[in-house]
Amino acid sequence: MKKRTRTILTSTIIAIVAFLVLIIELYPIGITIVNGFRRDIIILSGQPFKLSQLTTRSYELVLKNPGFQLGMKNSIIIGLLSTGISVLIGAMASYGIARFRFGWRNSLAYSFLVFRMLPQISLVIALYLMFTNLGIRDTVGGITLAHTSFNVPYVIWLLLPFFTAVDKAYEEAAMVDGASRMGVFFRIFLPIVAPGLVVAAVFAFLNSWNEFLYALILTGVKAKTAPIAINGLIGGETLTWGQVCAAGTLMLVPVFIFTLGMQKFLIRGITAGGVKG
Repeated sequence: MKKRTRTILTSTIIAIVAFLVLIIELYPIGITIVNGFRRDIIILSGQPFKLSQLTTRSYELVLKNPGFQLGMKNSIIIGLLSTGISVLIGAMASYGIARFRFGWRNSLAYSFLVFRMLPQISLVIALYLMFTNLGIRDTVGGITLAHTSFNVPYVIWLLLPFFTAVDKAYEEAAMVDGASRMGVFFRIFLPIVAPGLVVAAVFAFLNSWNEFLYALILTGVKAKTAPIAINGLIGGETLTWGQVCAAGTLMLVPVFIFTLGMQKFLIRGITAGGVKG
């Protein structure tokens, strides 16, 4: 009975702590969503929330804002492109590191990790100068390459456990049957590590979708992303907090759609060990 009581008590404490953490995490999101339906003057005055305050005016203004429309469009395009490129390149690199034996294999793998740990501010100036000379600053292609640069190392390390766990017998059997190295990679390995690819794709998309510093410095008007468009709503003589909250809420929608659409594979991938602490 004592052991059962301790188990119940432990489970209860864990559930309570998890519930408190969930509330803390969701509280800012809830405040943002609610304030998106309130007028700016009411938000600034600090009045308590009432159902009579609800209005869709802020959403109407944001959805009609050409800058926000362009930012959302660019964010979706850049997020999908950088995710696809990062997962493809990262999967190939991870496969090579996991399967081929060479003297500097570990050094190469850790070099990607070190690069991922570098602060963005130390790289963005060099990227700015390089992109300016190449004529790709303030272009969708340029910011996509910038996002890919910090997503690829992340994807490589995320996928390494998946490729390492695949039995070599699959590879050997396929090559005995006449499959090329690329055929083994695309036809054998990618289907096996598909849950890991989904995990990598979700996190790469989130990294790109939420990125602010590169988009702030490497874009201007044509290629600005949703975070930059939302930041632009804060400036000016008036504080349009209702529109900022409405825009922030709208920015959550593609993330929820993308993540929920991949939920089945995401859970399988995390369970399989693709995300390690």
